[in-house]
Amino acid sequence: MNYSKNLNFIFRLPTKIVFGPGTAKEVGMEVDELKRTRALIVTDRDLVKTNLVNIVRKAMGTRCVGIFSDVTPDTGVHIVNTGSEYGRALGADILVSVGGGSAIDTSKGMAICLSKGGRLEDYSGINILGSPLMPHIVIPTTAGTGSEVTYAAVIKDHDQNRKLLFADNFLVPNVAILDPNMTVGMPKSLTAATGMDALCHCIEAIHSLQREPIADGLAFHGIRLIKEFLPRAMQNGEDIVARGQMLIAATIGGAAFSNAQVGMVHALAHCIGARFGVPHGVANSILLPHCILYNLDACPDLYALIAEAMGKEVKGMDPLKAAEQAAIAIWEFTKALGMPQSLREVNVDESGLAQCANDALMDGAIVYNPKPIFDSEEVLKVYQKAF
Repeated sequence: MNYSKNLNFIFRLPTKIVFGPGTAKEVGMEVDELKRTRALIVTDRDLVKTNLVNIVRKAMGTRCVGIFSDVTPDTGVHIVNTGSEYGRALGADILVSVGGGSAIDTSKGMAICLSKGGRLEDYSGINILGSPLMPHIVIPTTAGTGSEVTYAAVIKDHDQNRKLLFADNFLVPNVAILDPNMTVGMPKSLTAATGMDALCHCIEAIHSLQREPIADGLAFHGIRLIKEFLPRAMQNGEDIVARGQMLIAATIGGAAFSNAQVGMVHALAHCIGARFGVPHGVANSILLPHCILYNLDACPDLYALIAEAMGKEVKGMDPLKAAEQAAIAIWEFTKALGMPQSLREVNVDESGLAQCANDALMDGAIVYNPKPIFDSEEVLKVYQKAF
């Protein structure tokens, strides 16, 4: 792989990672190590009804001062503001998020408000926080977003029907506890969607204009883990080895893309998610092969390596044909997982694609795409092929 165009890079991974079955019960020790005493659990409305949250609450004992469980899928600014008011009233000094990307991003938003004051919408943007936030421990119950090690949160402004980006190194969680027991109850559809989100993170980190060797090493390993263990986790949800390896894949995918960035797949998926409510992992899964084909001539060597990591034999092939195998491998993989193959299948209205194409050009992720995009008509063509 040729790194001659990008010799200088910075790689960050400040999060402490604790891995293994049963490690969620060690959360109290992590709170103590951070020298905090008043922990607020942040979770969603479904998880709070399960034993998963209770396991964490019991493990913290008197350190736990409350549970905020109003998080919904596609979390919103109003939810973060409500949770912040609740945490402030309790005098919380540390947040423990239990859940998937929505719970983690809600906690990141709450950490901003509880540390800085005011309302979340006042802080949208990149690198504007200026100082450390309240500590945050993450216990993922899905294996996909990688948000447990990233510096970003994407939170929807439901009034404006748009997603706001909050990106700052001070948003990176202090600790990620990866306990495969906490993901055993994931339904097959959620297992598939979150796993494809992780795969997309790995692939986009590799083809990003800001790609670099440490992130590449993580991302290629993540692809291989997902190829092997996502079908196993789908087939048997109680396969602790598969669940654990998927948690690792999601975390290293998060570490890879938070350093190398993502590209047009995420830009297009963000807009489809905001306008039509398509789950992020599902949108990524549908759009990923179409975006690879769009970018094909910009980095065929990288896509050929991705195809190999996905199990394709490409030696001796024409470079573009070898690169095309990456898209074919993803289509075959997602079909086998039972994932939707088109935007039409997930109730996207074709008449709204032009506006989504315009919106995607304004998404920060698109600037790292390997092929520069300046015309919304180019984006619209990709949407239409995915439709």
